[in-house]
Amino acid sequence: MSADASGAAGTPGTAPHAPRIAPLPEAEWSETLTMVTTVTGPLNIFTTLGRHPELFEAWIGFGSMLLLKGTLSGRVRELAILRTAHLRSCAYEWEHHHRLALDAGLSEVEIAALRLDLADHPWDGRDRAVLQAADELHARGTLGDGAWAALAAHFGERELIELVMLIGHYHMVAFALNALRVRPEADGGAAGG
Repeated sequence: MSADASGAAGTPGTAPHAPRIAPLPEAEWSETLTMVTTVTGPLNIFTTLGRHPELFEAWIGFGSMLLLKGTLSGRVRELAILRTAHLRSCAYEWEHHHRLALDAGLSEVEIAALRLDLADHPWDGRDRAVLQAADELHARGTLGDGAWAALAAHFGERELIELVMLIGHYHMVAFALNALRVRPEADGGAAGG
């Protein structure tokens, strides 16, 4: 195990971007974490948050509902998540949801445009309303009447509730990923290693 994946939180002399909490070794995984990684692989988000088994179990149910069983289309969901990842400067979230956005039908051009000013891409009305909501929730912690009306023109009551909860959830996830310095798997920070 490399020095920056030792798991020592806040240890002096570690690399500046070393994980603050290392992924949990496979021998210590809970039943829930084992089931999740059977489907997803040993993603560092799961194997890090899995160090708190009770919290992980509660969180994975909520996150899975938003990601897999929600009322929003994959396109809308991934637009909101990627815009939030960009606004929160969360590379881990961006990397994983970039792939999911492609699977949901977004193009590479659209994904790249999520890092730009909204006026720099010809978003349709629904997409623009979603992205403006993500921007406004990020900046103000609420939605003004104009942003709400733009969303309500495209979504029903359940979708509106879910969209606001989705954006808030991915802010929370970005906070955790950034603060814990969870590294993308490509950085060599894979679980158990």
